[in-house]
Parts: sequence; structure tokens; C-alpha cells
Amino acid sequence: MQIVGRGFLARSLRPLAAQHPDTVVFAAGVSSGTSQADAGFAREAELLYDTLTDCRRGGRRLVYFSTSSAGLYGALPRPGREDGPVRPASPYGRHKLAMEEVIRGCGPDHLILRLAYPVGPAQRPHQFLPALTAQVRAGRVRIHQGARRDLIDVRHAVRLIDALLALGSPGGVVNLATGWSVPVADIVAHLELRLGVRALRRVVEVPPEHPVCTERLRHLVPAVDRMGFGPHYYRRVIDDCLARTRHPEETPR
Repeated sequence: MQIVGRGFLARSLRPLAAQHPDTVVFAAGVSSGTSQADAGFAREAELLYDTLTDCRRGGRRLVYFSTSSAGLYGALPRPGREDGPVRPASPYGRHKLAMEEVIRGCGPDHLILRLAYPVGPAQRPHQFLPALTAQVRAGRVRIHQGARRDLIDVRHAVRLIDALLALGSPGGVVNLATGWSVPVADIVAHLELRLGVRALRRVVEVPPEHPVCTERLRHLVPAVDRMGFGPHYYRRVIDDCLARTRHPEETPR
């Protein structure tokens, strides 16, 4: 497997580097769902164009990470499906949708993974859980009332990617998520419990978000049902991440 990129996700995929030799995984580009940086989007697009050209020439399959967040699906009245409508609600979501269309129109065998919110140690500070944890530690946190997050341990995400690639090529789009979206307020409350702090909340109302549909993922990889996904899975993901990135002054609670 050739891995394009050097960030958190690319590093997490390194255990698979010796497998799937006919595959190029594009794990580069903008990594913040709140980004509005046109220059960053443009750099990602140029790198993707070059990678698509290489895949066509070499007859290799491309794996691209899109997003299953509300940035792409928007405030739909039902769980977002791969074959259903989307309503991008952010520049990041519109960019990801545009890149999906480029891939579909360029020819090489491909798998587009609409990824949830992967969690693991050594994430960049601007990514969701590190940024939220830093706010809680600082004693002030901004909560988008109505926002929800589907957190997935990056190790589970890598296992699912490995399983999908082992199928040959299911092709198309797959929501790579747990299917359990948690209110951000609940995530903050759990962080406060584990860190032993109480943060001052600033609440901002946003349109309510809905979970994504994982029916296709579960059909392709039945082992999903043995990974422990459920309404309280996010707590285990947070606890494990905090344990592996514990600050010296903190005592587990």
C-alpha cells in the first residue's frame, strides 16, 4: 500500500503499509472540518489530481477520505446515506464533495470513505477531541447546542479499512463510522469527569444534526457488530485516548 500524506491518519495506517500492494491511500490535505482555507483546499486538489493520474497509469485502486460530518450531509431530517442526498453546510464539506466528484469522473478503481471523527494519540491540536479537551482543561468551552459527533477509535477505523480492502474492491462510497452520534455536551461532560474540572460553558445554537447510516458498512464487514459500537462507546474512546496522552499532573478518575 502506498500512503500519501504524513498526518495523524497517514501515520495510523502505517501498520498496513506492507499489505494491499495495488492500493494508493490518499490521507493528505486539509484535516479540519472548520477550515475555510482556499489555499489548503487547492493544494489538496492538486495533489489528488497527480495521485489520480498515477493510479490510472499504474492500474491501482485509490482510497480517498471524505467526511460523514454535517459539513457534508448537512441538517438532513434522517441519517445520511451514501446513496442519498447531501447538503454541504461548510466550505470543508463542499470541498470534499467536489473531490468525490473528481474521483468518480477520473476513471481509476476507487473507494471513497466518508470518515467520522477518528480519535487517537498524537492528533493535531486543531482536531476535534484535542481542541475540545484543551478548552475543558483551560476552564472555558464553547458548545454548539444541537451538534453531535460520531467518535471512532482510529485503530478500529484502520481495522475496518483493512477489511474493506481485503474484499477486493467494494467500490463507491462507504460511511466509515460507528453509527452512534453523541451530543457534544455529553462529550464535554465526560471530559470534565475524567479530567476533574468544571468548565464554564458558552452555548451556541446550531441546527440539529443526525447520525449517519452504517448499513452498507455492516453489510460489507459484519465484524463491525463485534467492535463494541453503541451509545456509550465514545466514553471508552475518550478514556483510552486520555490514558495514552495523560498530562503528568492529572490523576485518572
